[in-house]
Amino acid sequence: MDLSYVLNKLKGHSPNILGHKELQKYAVLLPLLEINHETHILFEVRSMNLRRQPGEICFPGGRIEQDDIDQSQCAIRETSEELGISETDIENVMPLDFMLNASSNIIYPYVGTIKNPNNITPNPMEVGEVFTVPLSYFLKTKPKVYKIHFKVIPEESFPLNLLVGGENYKWQIRHVDEYFYRYNDKVIWGLTAKILVHFLSIVEAEKNV
Repeated sequence: MDLSYVLNKLKGHSPNILGHKELQKYAVLLPLLEINHETHILFEVRSMNLRRQPGEICFPGGRIEQDDIDQSQCAIRETSEELGISETDIENVMPLDFMLNASSNIIYPYVGTIKNPNNITPNPMEVGEVFTVPLSYFLKTKPKVYKIHFKVIPEESFPLNLLVGGENYKWQIRHVDEYFYRYNDKVIWGLTAKILVHFLSIVEAEKNV
């Protein structure tokens, strides 16, 4: 194959996450609202009727559909559907850093404000309840951090004989930090806490400038 052909092919390539076409993509919204002149963050408790993670605390969000214009539109649509509000009630939508979770899904988090919180009527099929926490609580409360370790277990037919070291190959064991917040009787952890910590780091950085 001619080298110039290869180089021309590379010139037209836009980098992305390797294998991104096979990954599931989701968008979520970290909702901010004002209560008694104080900024609060809204959380959902997932309905116990849901197959995945019933009863856990999360932000509104879901899978990006073909009809969604972009990731932010998905976050707005899902928030509207889950909280029973108009999309026009969701304002100031701004992106946070996107991430890969442990299941190799791409998550696109956003922050947005809820203009008329009194209009919130959670969809009972998806949301068991909603609650809010003052932003000030998180700014003065550090999360507990615990590690989850991932062990490498090759399948039985894996060709260990082809590796330098064979059965004694030194696999790199990785771990992730899991953050836990407790607010009254609520436990906020997992992806929700990870997004929250990232959001708070931005707010704190701006506050300290």
